[in-house]
Amino acid sequence: EVINETTVQIHPPDGYRIFRNGEYRETQYSFKEVFGTLVVQKELFNVVAKPLVEDLIRGKNGLLFTYGVTGSGKTHTMTGSPGDGGLLPRCLDMIFNSIGPFQAKRFVFKLDDKNGVDVQCEVDALLERQKRDAMPVPKTPSGKRQIDPEFADMINVQDHCKVEEVDEDNVYSVFVSYIEIYNNYIYDLLEEAPFEPIKPKPPQSKILREDQNHNMYVTGCTEVEVKSTEEAFEVFWRGQKKRRIANTQLNRESSRSHSVFIIKLAQAPLDADGDNVLQEKEQITLSQLSLVDLAGSERTNRTKAEGNRLREAGNINQSLMTLRTCIEVLRENQMYGTNKMVPYRDSKLTHLFKNYFDGEGKVRMIVCVNPKAEDYEESLQVMRFAEMTQEVEVARPVDRPLCGLTPGRRFRNQMRGGPINGEEQSVSEMFLQNFPPLPSCELLDVNDDQTLPKLIEVLEKRHKLRQMLSEEFAKNVLAFKTMLQDFDSSIVSKENYIQGKLSEKEKTIAGQKMELERLEKKIKTLEYKIEILEKTATIYEEDKRNLQQELESKSQKLQRQASDKRRLEARLQGMVAETTMKWEKECERRVAAKQLEMQNKLWVKDEKLKQLKAIVTEPKNEKPERPSRERDREKTVQRSVSPSPAPNAPPVRLRHRRSRSAGERWVDHKPPSNLPTETVMQPHVPHAITVAAASEKALAKCDKYMLTHQELASDGEIETKLIKGDVFKTRGGGQAVQFTEIETLKQESPTGRKRRSSPSNPDPHEDAADSEWTDVETRCSVAVEMRAGSALGPGYQHHAQPK
Repeated sequence: EVINETTVQIHPPDGYRIFRNGEYRETQYSFKEVFGTLVVQKELFNVVAKPLVEDLIRGKNGLLFTYGVTGSGKTHTMTGSPGDGGLLPRCLDMIFNSIGPFQAKRFVFKLDDKNGVDVQCEVDALLERQKRDAMPVPKTPSGKRQIDPEFADMINVQDHCKVEEVDEDNVYSVFVSYIEIYNNYIYDLLEEAPFEPIKPKPPQSKILREDQNHNMYVTGCTEVEVKSTEEAFEVFWRGQKKRRIANTQLNRESSRSHSVFIIKLAQAPLDADGDNVLQEKEQITLSQLSLVDLAGSERTNRTKAEGNRLREAGNINQSLMTLRTCIEVLRENQMYGTNKMVPYRDSKLTHLFKNYFDGEGKVRMIVCVNPKAEDYEESLQVMRFAEMTQEVEVARPVDRPLCGLTPGRRFRNQMRGGPINGEEQSVSEMFLQNFPPLPSCELLDVNDDQTLPKLIEVLEKRHKLRQMLSEEFAKNVLAFKTMLQDFDSSIVSKENYIQGKLSEKEKTIAGQKMELERLEKKIKTLEYKIEILEKTATIYEEDKRNLQQELESKSQKLQRQASDKRRLEARLQGMVAETTMKWEKECERRVAAKQLEMQNKLWVKDEKLKQLKAIVTEPKNEKPERPSRERDREKTVQRSVSPSPAPNAPPVRLRHRRSRSAGERWVDHKPPSNLPTETVMQPHVPHAITVAAASEKALAKCDKYMLTHQELASDGEIETKLIKGDVFKTRGGGQAVQFTEIETLKQESPTGRKRRSSPSNPDPHEDAADSEWTDVETRCSVAVEMRAGSALGPGYQHHAQPK
């Protein structure tokens, strides 16, 4: 919706009314001018393109974009329709209406291949024209050219718009070229490729270069000199037929490339006589107007593009995105004073028109918007970008100095060629008209005496008047001679003054030329240094990349070595722990063997001492009996196997402790190295599976586990330990045993009995009976004792202390 001449408002369609905040949002955008849907091409041209054409004829550059979504009317705005020409034919018509009488002949101006223009003399230009006329297909003169009916209505502009105040002392020539940017490649639409029916060659892409004035141009591009609107538009139409279009979902003939129609205007002043073009290249002005029809900007999923169409859409969107990025960086640099580099080189479109954004000319953009609901999101992006671009200001270049020749040379030359108006009278005729008229000189009568006197009187008057005029003329001649002499003297003095000034200026110019040469040499030196530094930087960057790769490989190698070292350390630690455990067990075994040996020796000594003590402590009234060696030996053997209480002592009833796990299944592990003991108390577990070595099969059937372990005590006796535990199932399907308590079976042998006091006449039988049961030591020689506070739980000890 057009709000006013500078504001347009966009209403979201029904499907987009709910935004993130749930509100219905309308957006307004401001521009320098907003045109409605019913605007005519003439009004649009007068506002947008006419100032650019005026600047072109005054020697300034111009750039005109048409930007928008596919199907929004960009190509229609630029080209127009039959009966109503667009901006391009109207620009051409205005140019030729303005410079028509002042155009140079063909080939007077000649473009070189470095974006420059040269002036040829009339002879060279004539030879060029003769060569052109001698071609196999002669060109018809522009006045007799048959207009193609396909576009005749588009260029039939009746406005006759022209630029006012055109410099009449200049001559002009118009050159046109037509290129397209397709998939980020530049192609010449006017290039005449040789026809090869068997294997036609694809068109060759062109490259961009920078001329000596730092302007970008397309090398090898065809530039045609045209002399009329019809001829120029015919060239455009010939290239338009080669332009790449394709059928997409949004438009039947969608432009798949950016087209650029370039109009170059070369102008140079006439010489002092006003006859020929001034043969000085420095006085030539070359201005350029570029009319750009951008390809449509839209999302690829809406065009339903596939394959080549999808790649084209990606390149189109990429170039338009680069254009947006360049405008945004320019805007940021101007608003915030930053100096960011503008990425012109990211796209051929922005690289070609880099100079326009740097200030070399005026830039205009026409934003075409289609009020379709499906184009809403793309139109938003287009409007945001277009509104932001008008905030960018580019600096304008200073106008070129004009030549110092006198204006009006062309018409002075025409006046010298002959009178322009044939009715003008000469000076002599005007002079004769001032004399008195002669009377009638016809004599009809002989006696007529009046006619001759009147004639004589008139002649005398005329003679007097002539004398007066001759005297006045002589005076005027003399005065004029004095004036001429004064004027000559003043001219001489002025010439001397001007000559002095010219010499001073020439000296200044020579100094400036020397300074320019010095600066050019310095620039070349700096460019050479820059090139060397760039090469050095490239070498250093390559070395840096190589060193980084080498560093990464070394760091990876170090990491692998460190991981190998850690694994080796872990293996060595395991081997050390295993070896340490092995040697600890070996040392314990050796220590246990040594202890057993020493205990045996000590036991032998104790036995001898006990026997000696028994001999010494026997009563004297009894005759000592020397035990025989066989008895001692037998006694010793019995002690080593199983110590027992005194033979004639009554048996002591021992208490048997019932196992807490009587109702459970046990594994009774008895190693084959165990010795049988002759103790009264023997371990007995019902429902037990007796095995010589622990096995998973036996453990799987039982809940409890008991290990019978034997070792030598410090007194040389065998000590039996019953180690009990619970059986658990593990996660891996195996069996595990957790030990809970230890029971100990120990046998001790008394070495002798102490004599107790007796009455004076003891009864030997009575004493024997009393000594067996009344002596505390005898009665407690065999007992069952439970150790309190044991960390391993309750245990049984079998004590057989000597009396």
